[in-house]
Amino acid sequence: MVFQALDAAGKDSTIKHVMSGVNPSHYEEVVALRVHPEWLQKQKLPPGPRGQDFWAGRHEEINAFERHLDRSGTKIVKFFLNVSKQEQKRRFLARLDEPGKRWKFSAADLAERAHWDDYMLAFEEAITATSTPWAPWFVIPADHKPVMQAMVAAILVDTIGSLELSWPEVSEETRVANAEARRQLAAEPEAGS
Repeated sequence: MVFQALDAAGKDSTIKHVMSGVNPSHYEEVVALRVHPEWLQKQKLPPGPRGQDFWAGRHEEINAFERHLDRSGTKIVKFFLNVSKQEQKRRFLARLDEPGKRWKFSAADLAERAHWDDYMLAFEEAITATSTPWAPWFVIPADHKPVMQAMVAAILVDTIGSLELSWPEVSEETRVANAEARRQLAAEPEAGS
């Protein structure tokens, strides 16, 4: 998606509103599809073998994409929230038992749970192959949400701190120009006047 508009038209708020429910998931291509290779048929890929070289190629493509982002100034920090099978069961039961959380559960979740070991192997291979200096993975224990959230927040604070960011400073010349711009905008007649 590309948004282009004049300043204050609402690009940022539209992106925030529309994208708030979207979960970018390029790792599903090397996790879920690794567990369910039959889903590859729906992708209409060029013919060829789907062995270890195929998956290694996908890992390389992810690394190249993330390297490009890093070279373009985008910092990438990846978290694998490692929940135990027992805790996942507890959370699924809680979702089913609480009317306000039932929408979060699907019978497909239980079907996927039957592939637990396959998913763990796919995650291990993907994380090992794609944890790089420019886009590291952090494996976070996730059975205790407050601890998990604190760990993620601490890593993010450290990462943001390493960027050596600072607020832009407005020079006196710019401050004067902004005051004049404000005066001119305020003096414009309202539309329809």
